[in-house]
Amino acid sequence: MEQDRSVQRSFRLARTTADLLDLEAESAGTSRNALADRLLGEALRLEHHPLIRFVQGAAGRRQAVVAGTRLYVHQVVATARAQRGSVEETATYFDLSTALVRAALDYYADFESEVDADREAAERTADAERRRWERRQHALA
Repeated sequence: MEQDRSVQRSFRLARTTADLLDLEAESAGTSRNALADRLLGEALRLEHHPLIRFVQGAAGRRQAVVAGTRLYVHQVVATARAQRGSVEETATYFDLSTALVRAALDYYADFESEVDADREAAERTADAERRRWERRQHALA
């Protein structure tokens, strides 16, 4: 996620919500403000993209996934591109409904740079793992 300049806001939270925020921030080893910013950002995205969820991805990154699947949005986008933009062919490839494919593409349309950064991070991780495998094979030869 791109980090914009922060803006000061003041919110009143229910005691239960504040307690849960404190517990989760402590458990995650992060600040309350950082956690609240992430959760609020994701919740607002869910309001506009209800078929998208967020999971911890490679190297600790939070990434957008298609709800009910293990597919990252960047994977669906890459496949749609390979299918010349065909929603139907992409849905068939993944055995998904066209609604889920469209949901991923709609999310990409709104958050292109974030999804592209997720794809780039996945490519870097895959390259690093491939180089490690090659080193291991060479060491065992």
